[in-house]
Amino acid sequence: MKLKQLFTDDSAVSPVIGVILMVAITVILAAVIGSFVLNLGQGVQQTAPQASFSFDYNGGNVTVTHQSGDSISGSQLNTTGASWSGSGETWENKYPNSVSAGDSIVKNTTASGFNGETIRVVWTSQNGETSATLSQSTAPGGA
Repeated sequence: MKLKQLFTDDSAVSPVIGVILMVAITVILAAVIGSFVLNLGQGVQQTAPQASFSFDYNGGNVTVTHQSGDSISGSQLNTTGASWSGSGETWENKYPNSVSAGDSIVKNTTASGFNGETIRVVWTSQNGETSATLSQSTAPGGA
């Protein structure tokens, strides 16, 4: 047996490397095409804005003010609270285009008041798949 010839013979290396490269390229192409077809990258682009809100409680009303941060479409903001009386302003009605620093709304409560309730400003993405609490406050009072 010629040991020296065994180490210098490269006749089977090229086809094996070629097959491995072809399989790798096929897998990568399938992954890229699959992500476009299934629209997997859509939710990545919808990140919550950075904004700060203040809450001012006065009797049966709370004034929520955008203090600083990103401007946000009014249709994407909602202020939640369990004891709303059904009256008061909404971000979408008062600021249909953009809510920016200094903008505020007034929400009214029922006769029993807020009583330690947590009030939140919630952002929802345009397609409705993602939401985030941008700011929250606990009303004075309660047990």
